[in-house]
Amino acid sequence: MEHRLLEVEGITKSFSGVLALDHVSFDVRPGETHVLMGENGAGKSTLMKIINGIYHADEGMIKLEGKEMKAQSPMDAMEKGISMIHQELNNVLDMSVAENIFLGKEYGRGIFYDRRLMQEKAGEVLKRLDLEISPAVKMRELSVAKRQMVEIAKAVSVNAKIIIMDEPTSAISHKEVEALFGIIGNFKKQGMGIVYISHKMDEIFRIADRITILRDGKSVGTYKAGHLTIDQLIAKMVGRTMENMFPPPIEHEPGEEALRVEGLCCEHVLEDISLNIRKGEILGLAGLMGAGRSELAEALFGMRRIKQGKVWIRGKEREIRRPRDAVKAGLAFVTEDRALSGLNKKTSVKKDMSILTLGRYCRWKQVISGRKENAAVDRGIRTLKIKTGSRNQNVGSLSGGNQQKVIVARWLLGEPDILLMDEPTRGIDVGAKYEIYSIIQKLAAEGKAILMISSEMPELIGLCHRVAVMHEGRIRGELTREEMSQEAIMALAAGMEGDCVNRE
Repeated sequence: MEHRLLEVEGITKSFSGVLALDHVSFDVRPGETHVLMGENGAGKSTLMKIINGIYHADEGMIKLEGKEMKAQSPMDAMEKGISMIHQELNNVLDMSVAENIFLGKEYGRGIFYDRRLMQEKAGEVLKRLDLEISPAVKMRELSVAKRQMVEIAKAVSVNAKIIIMDEPTSAISHKEVEALFGIIGNFKKQGMGIVYISHKMDEIFRIADRITILRDGKSVGTYKAGHLTIDQLIAKMVGRTMENMFPPPIEHEPGEEALRVEGLCCEHVLEDISLNIRKGEILGLAGLMGAGRSELAEALFGMRRIKQGKVWIRGKEREIRRPRDAVKAGLAFVTEDRALSGLNKKTSVKKDMSILTLGRYCRWKQVISGRKENAAVDRGIRTLKIKTGSRNQNVGSLSGGNQQKVIVARWLLGEPDILLMDEPTRGIDVGAKYEIYSIIQKLAAEGKAILMISSEMPELIGLCHRVAVMHEGRIRGELTREEMSQEAIMALAAGMEGDCVNRE
């Protein structure tokens, strides 16, 4: 019988009487990348958190190298040889990169840390990952993508036998993905086992040795990666065949101009940005990490100081100094990082969804009408088909796709005209993506103007009427639907001029 590093046998877990995992089993062999697939809510992250000691199973057994293992905490799991990279970032923002990497395993004696040694060791780990990040810099100063890479560095800084990677590439660039895959290859040569969770199909078939599929908390089966096609994998995940990755377009003519930007500059990040979006139009914003896409959305929403330039909204020049000004002008902003700036995961669906529009449900401008608030929240749940037990369910317990829908519903309750959407499908599965795509198309058909930032080029090509491509803080070029291709977008993102892109 082939040696197994990790064995998961009959794991069952319920939350408040709701069955999240139902007798799930799988195993990991030395030198193997075992991919775990399934829609959001299928139980993947719950299963990994049980292995990592965050949750405890109601039934079942976990064995590490043939011996039963019960991790009491993530630190206990790490000491036993299991390390985990979480989908949602767990950085301590006011600590340095080095302090985050060695959090809980600091160098030094007692309460006195050897920060110089920690920075030296952290530098070695970052160098192995080919990352140009200073170990001394505060986490708060890093982009979301770089914080994600620090989480990866943190996980590989220990001598683990098993590394669990939950959506490790959801916010990193192509170059960093390639570096990570190289590291995974080295780990496999050392006999380590990798458990890998991702919704990116191109990644799965590049690195998977075997694939275990979960659906509704149950094991569908384990398959050799080479024995499955993408269509077969999706069908097993969602329990049905999906003919298309994108919903059919809703035919409509874009209306009058909703947003115009001319000569916008933000110190050190944006230079001479000009663009426009019409009502009913989806304008994609593409570019490599660090190109300035998120910074542009933040500037338009008043989160960054605009040094120079003009903004017109519905034909009227506006000065947006703070997010409050943007909301009053009819803008909404679905941010890139759900955990950090999108949701309050400790509150209910109702409170999270209604927080921006409470003034609409007040009587005599003082007392909140629970009936009006409940009606608005229930309408949002129905409209976006949010899967929740009730409006009072904790929003943090929802799947990633449903959390994203709550964020969109919150903004829609305010009836905005313009939506800025930064990586709206980051970290959600293929079925949930389809639902988000349908929502975006429906909003555009209703006359909303949408600026959609995405790192997934098929997504931009499949949804957008036009795509503007950024490079080093500038818009390098713009492509119509007829001109769009992955090659054309990548060429502009790499800094080539528009006439070079379309040259035969």
